[in-house]
Amino acid sequence: MEREAEPEPVIELDEVTAELGGRTVLRGVSLTVGRGEVVALLGANGSGKSTAVRAVVGQVPVTGGGLRLFGHPVRSFGAWARIGYVPQRSTAAGGVPATVREVVAAGRLARRRLRPLRRADRAAVDRAIERVGLAERASEPVDALSGGQHQRVLIARALTAEPELLIMDEPLAGVDLDSQRVLAETLRTQVEGGASVLLVLHELGPLAPLIDRAVVLGHGRVERTVDRPARLPEGSHPCHPADELEPSAEPTLQTGVL
Repeated sequence: MEREAEPEPVIELDEVTAELGGRTVLRGVSLTVGRGEVVALLGANGSGKSTAVRAVVGQVPVTGGGLRLFGHPVRSFGAWARIGYVPQRSTAAGGVPATVREVVAAGRLARRRLRPLRRADRAAVDRAIERVGLAERASEPVDALSGGQHQRVLIARALTAEPELLIMDEPLAGVDLDSQRVLAETLRTQVEGGASVLLVLHELGPLAPLIDRAVVLGHGRVERTVDRPARLPEGSHPCHPADELEPSAEPTLQTGVL
């Protein structure tokens, strides 16, 4: 009996290079995210973490190497509704007065290609809002929310399209503990439903039990890969386990633009 072929990775970077402002930021990064897998990118400020995820979603052009999404070269990939992207925390409404429901519904409109929402779409919006714990505030303006609640709105906006792949850039940065717990439970539900996740993190925090693999970047390169980082000995860290020297000799991890 023939064995079934392994499904293609949802993300595949092969020696990817990328530049920002004429400066090389990614220097031959190779990594994959399999179906149903949760992969975290870690590293010091300026290591290339955010540039890597922005390259995946097409916001930063790849200057070398190969990048494939769901088995297709990124340049010819068109099924962006299969991907939910949560950028680094920003004002959810982008300075435009809007309610929580209106901002979240924008994620569904992208899937509908700006056609009017149907009953099923409105139900998906309500489910996404409820999943992030903001059902009671759905009609309130996003400007009235805390920073952590803003982040929840961005996550709900990504979830409302019911993506197969979630990409999140520093979802825990500056977020209160309650919102971190909500995010962890939300991701758990998505993964149990078969979604794949790639996320940039400063620290694993409450997401640690969900992480299948931590990929540590330094100076635009992959320095280390750690399977099941939550199982590391107490006191060690995926970036520099207790029995090894810190790989990049960079300052302590901090949230940054790269």
